[in-house]
Amino acid sequence: MNRTLINAVLYQATWFASVIGAAHGWWWSGAIVLLIFASWQLADRNSHFVDLRLVAAALACGLLIDTTLVWSGSVNFATPIPFAALAPLWILVLWAAFALTLNHSLAALQKHLWIAAAIGAVGAPLAYMAAARSFHAITLDPPEWHAIGLLAGTWALALPLLLILARRWSLEAVAVRPA
Repeated sequence: MNRTLINAVLYQATWFASVIGAAHGWWWSGAIVLLIFASWQLADRNSHFVDLRLVAAALACGLLIDTTLVWSGSVNFATPIPFAALAPLWILVLWAAFALTLNHSLAALQKHLWIAAAIGAVGAPLAYMAAARSFHAITLDPPEWHAIGLLAGTWALALPLLLILARRWSLEAVAVRPA
């Protein structure tokens, strides 16, 4: 199996472990899978520094976006650890795992930012709705379309922004790396 496919599969495994775990009060289950994912991904010495920078950027982005959604009353998360007023740890685990895809399984989107914006605008609301309806890890407060609109708008901006950072930092790393 190639590295790109493994990257995508490990991200999805982290998503399921996080969402299903949160629905059952196991905020830590996604973190365990993330540790496996990150250990595997960061073993690639060519990209580990850039990947770590992207994880930090994605965590800041996720904390801002999902905490804002909590404060707006649009989204309520199951297992709100550490505090109900903040994005929970399990959702931040997902942001960290997502960051590990930006230079790997999602790298092709770096040159197609409009497509990335469209994918963010559609994919994120679908993921949150799946977490809400299928797994009960999230509650989208009525009117549900309000939360979906906020998710679509924020992810239409967040995904291209994170991809721009991924590309810029990767190019910088290549320019600095000795031949």
